[in-house]
Amino acid sequence: MNSNATQSSWGTFVLLAGMLVFAPIAEGQIRITKPAGEKITIQLAGLSGGEDEASRVFLQTLQRNLDRSGWFSVVRAGQAEVSAVGSVQVRRNQLHVQCTVMGTANRQQYLSQSYRHAADDARRLAHRVADDIVEAVTGRKGIASTRILLVGVTDNARELFIMDADGGNLRQLTRDRNIVVRPRWGPTANQLTYTGYLQRFPDVYLVELETGNRTVVANYSGLNSGGVLSPDGRDMAVILSKDGNPELYIKNLRSGRLTRLTNTPRANEASPSWSPDGRQIVYVSDQAGRPHLYIISRDGGAPRRVTSRGTANVAPDWGPNGLIAFSSRIGGRYQIAIMDPQTEQIRYLDTPDHADYEDPSWAPNGRHLVCARRENFRSSIYVLDTVGDPPVRLTQQGGDWFSPAWSPE
Repeated sequence: MNSNATQSSWGTFVLLAGMLVFAPIAEGQIRITKPAGEKITIQLAGLSGGEDEASRVFLQTLQRNLDRSGWFSVVRAGQAEVSAVGSVQVRRNQLHVQCTVMGTANRQQYLSQSYRHAADDARRLAHRVADDIVEAVTGRKGIASTRILLVGVTDNARELFIMDADGGNLRQLTRDRNIVVRPRWGPTANQLTYTGYLQRFPDVYLVELETGNRTVVANYSGLNSGGVLSPDGRDMAVILSKDGNPELYIKNLRSGRLTRLTNTPRANEASPSWSPDGRQIVYVSDQAGRPHLYIISRDGGAPRRVTSRGTANVAPDWGPNGLIAFSSRIGGRYQIAIMDPQTEQIRYLDTPDHADYEDPSWAPNGRHLVCARRENFRSSIYVLDTVGDPPVRLTQQGGDWFSPAWSPE
């Protein structure tokens, strides 16, 4: 494939995908439109708060969420394209927020909303307000209220954790003193799967976050790994070695029926990920001698190899935008690559150092990715903006962090 043609086509794709379309949001109203690489300036000085801790946390979190959204640049003084005015007050342990967002030049009103939330959870309210501002002004869904699963090393074990999309509110979900591998969300933000070694051998678990209920959904003889729920939540793609070497299967969760999709006696499969419509699965196989990505129909048939460059292509995630993000070993280090599966054109994200970037996972906005950054044998979690903002580190705590997964909502 001609690299110049690939870059040109990708650049056109990014520009078109990043443009905000003029669209009415109410009679006489239109949203602000800009190319994805340009920011909308917003002034928050008119959103006044008290001296209490909840108001301070709310305003700081709101500013950070808007700055990291990719669409806004928060300015402290001077003229801005959009301004937010209102009040932030604590009354009877409740945080009350009145927020109006207007265009500075045309006095266009994009948002006028009153909010109330528990004062001791000001961060959550800030996430909600930030998402409302992003959608009201740009027409895009915000990601501040989403969450990220990750694996952390604690007491010589790998346990499952969850945190807000900005890295705050980190909480530990498992305390098994064992090993957790590759957590993945289901089609909603209440279900997740992961591979665990509670019984000494790898099994796949399904967790309901609201209840904390955990069940084993794959514990066949041999290897059980890579479990990920289909977009409709009825099936699970999973890697099983019960019939020999690791192969890709689909398990129907209601009936328990297994459908084997691959048959590679001299190779290994790993890391399946569903297409947004649930009709295809991308996965890793070393049947060509090195790990590469393949796509197969959920109904079976011959798989299609979609990568060739690099010494290893692993950890694919098929995003809501129809693109596949994965980790590709090029020039001795792992980089994040993004592929259009229709054209097989690939773009490599420009990361400004020589660290390894691994295990990418798409945000529901189809613009941002979360991944693990590994350097000098230490691993942290970072957010990457596919349009161009610099990487942002989420895990400020010590220790090692791996395998992030961004929630679908």
